[in-house]
Amino acid sequence: MNNFKLIKESKKTKARLGSLKTKHGVIETPFFMPIATKAAIKSLTADDMLNLESQILLSNTYHLYLRPGMKLLQSVKGLHKFMNWPGPILTDSGGFQVFSLDADLNRKGINRDNKVKVGRKITDKGVEFRSYLDGSKHMFTPEKVIKIQSIIGSDIMMVLDECVGNPSTRSAASKAVNRTTKWAGECIKAKNKFKLNNLLFGIVQGSLYKDLRLKSVAELIKLEFDGYAIGGLAVGEKPVDMYKVLDYTASALPKDKPRYLMGVGYPDNIIEAVKRGVDMFDCVIPTREARHGRLYIYNNDSIKGKFYKPINILNAKFSNDFKVINKDSKIKELREYTFAYLHHLFKTQEPLAIRLATLNNIEFYLTLMKRIRKNIKENTL
Repeated sequence: MNNFKLIKESKKTKARLGSLKTKHGVIETPFFMPIATKAAIKSLTADDMLNLESQILLSNTYHLYLRPGMKLLQSVKGLHKFMNWPGPILTDSGGFQVFSLDADLNRKGINRDNKVKVGRKITDKGVEFRSYLDGSKHMFTPEKVIKIQSIIGSDIMMVLDECVGNPSTRSAASKAVNRTTKWAGECIKAKNKFKLNNLLFGIVQGSLYKDLRLKSVAELIKLEFDGYAIGGLAVGEKPVDMYKVLDYTASALPKDKPRYLMGVGYPDNIIEAVKRGVDMFDCVIPTREARHGRLYIYNNDSIKGKFYKPINILNAKFSNDFKVINKDSKIKELREYTFAYLHHLFKTQEPLAIRLATLNNIEFYLTLMKRIRKNIKENTL
């Protein structure tokens, strides 16, 4: 059964309107997934996300596996009940976090945050790593990440894949493609073994090499996933190079399956990717930048030209700016509190500052996706 329905294609670009059916609801595409890394979006509640009309949240398999752990999540029958979220949840496989562990280490292999040795070892069997919490050893195999995600109760599960940063050597990219295909097949077998009806997405790798990307696509299509993600982008390459990869990769993927660009991105990146046929997005940008006082503000109600501006609320000019944060917001606080007040909150390090900035940025991104869907419907994108 195909859970994705293609509703409309733009007459101007490759942009698509669709719907994706999950166990916890139908999602209109294209859509953006706010990231609830450790079962929460920092400073916000599940009710906040419902008020913002978020269609789906993304949570992190790696972090949830380490804390609170599978025993607890199994006892409460999954993440939905634990975090009181009634909508769909997508979980990554945890692979990206494991593969990026080296970036969090100093020269002696010690985690910078809590001084725990956490290096990792990759083999064809899977990835061995140490917990950043206590240094304990763990192993992620394709079967294990499927089992973990089934306990989490993910509506959409991701396969274990190997992601290489850009620029990458051809040899490293080729090995990653071969290993990703091997693991993808093992994930399919695990899903069938456990008799799961969660959706499962394959992940295309291949760095910036066209033949490797198309090889990855062809091999994954044969395995017949519920959807296909494009991984290994926004990991060091220039936007123009990312767009080149999307030009030939997205169009090579099945037309009747959702396409997910992982970890992207800025508003302009999302619009350009939608034009190339991408349906799903996630990124830490709106929440991460909110914590540093960087807000996204609309200049007008379009998605063309300079339709928005990023601002640094810590800038002194906002200390006397008594315009409300967003007069059109669904959120009462954003309609009533001023830039001057938010500036003050950041300067005095009040936790409310992060909450208001996060609400603003997530609403900006979710509104962007609504505008994109409207433009596709009206053939103006």
